[in-house]
Amino acid sequence: MFPERIKYLRQTQGINQVQLAEKLGTTKQSISNWENDNIVPSVDMLERIADFFKVSTDYLLGREEKPMTGIRLLDVTGLTATQISHIMALIDDLRN
Repeated sequence: MFPERIKYLRQTQGINQVQLAEKLGTTKQSISNWENDNIVPSVDMLERIADFFKVSTDYLLGREEKPMTGIRLLDVTGLTATQISHIMALIDDLRN
């Protein structure tokens, strides 16, 4: 469950493995290994991942179905970076 969830969350943010690695202070290889179910992150890193994506560790581990209350995820798989930027701008406009 973790590999699918971290990949899904990364893609919904419109970032690649290198960018996520930079945000979390780890390597692209670690991100790739997590997404391919080769290794699991440490507890400390799991907490950092949860904080970054604003979800619970239980959600990441598949122990609960939905992310934290108030958080909605959009599936932007297949959209270009430009299209994702437009969606993010629209969301920012709606919030203001």
